[in-house]
Amino acid sequence: MTHESEGGHRPHTARPADAGAGDGPHETLRFSATWGDGALRIADARGAVRTLLVRAGHPPGRRASQDAQLVVSELITNALRHAPGPCALLLEVAPGRHEVRVTVSDTSQAPPVVRPVDAQRLGGRGLHLVLRICGRLRVTRHAQGKRVSATVPLPA
Repeated sequence: MTHESEGGHRPHTARPADAGAGDGPHETLRFSATWGDGALRIADARGAVRTLLVRAGHPPGRRASQDAQLVVSELITNALRHAPGPCALLLEVAPGRHEVRVTVSDTSQAPPVVRPVDAQRLGGRGLHLVLRICGRLRVTRHAQGKRVSATVPLPA
């Protein structure tokens, strides 16, 4: 299935937020998409998180949804800023687990770097926010680049 995002940008591949999920409460809810150079809009990724969490029973105005959207925004922004080529997003909410796993893949093998906060610099705080929300990042390198994963807690 091809997904057309707002603004006419077309990701290479996408699966809807309920792809891979059956009608039963024991199925993992997933969303995945891969975007080419410059095709991704952060708003599209945030919308995918909202949609997935609504399917999992977490309203968009709640803190957990806002935290998950922030984590996705920061990880996608880092991938777009620091890696050439395509970028992929995988979101998963497993049954009975009170968390959403966010995985962003890109073409750079360089791990994300948490830099000291500099009051004179406008940016550079995103990974601090992600770590505050998630506690840790998992970075897995592979032949084509890396995957950065974070787990956002959800209320029971």
